[in-house]
Amino acid sequence: MSTVPSLEPALATLRLLANQASSTHQTSGAGQAAGPNQTAGSRYTRITAADGAGQNLGPQPAGGFAAEMRLAIQRINALQIDAVDKGKAFQAGDPNITLNDLMIDVQKASVAFEFGKSVRNRLVNAYQEVMRMQV
Repeated sequence: MSTVPSLEPALATLRLLANQASSTHQTSGAGQAAGPNQTAGSRYTRITAADGAGQNLGPQPAGGFAAEMRLAIQRINALQIDAVDKGKAFQAGDPNITLNDLMIDVQKASVAFEFGKSVRNRLVNAYQEVMRMQV
């Protein structure tokens, strides 16, 4: 029987990304003209409680694994939206946005997305392995 890798290091990294995303998200104010859930001209949509069909998607006190995953996905989403917003501001000629900052934010969003995708793939593989076990 193979051992399933611990998810604690992955969750710790997701929490770190979440803290970075929330600090980046709070300081960024660009691109809010399109509506409460979508940035101006963006193909990305912010995930809110209204999108969850009655589910509470906000921070959960002492939540379980599902709550941690939901928060991690929200923070990855926020990183992507912030990168797109910063890119649009840079293209519009905002003097406060440098190319270095833009590239760093785009890479943060890309790495966070790839990491989230790899966590998902590991979870799917672990689930499939558990389902193959004979009782």
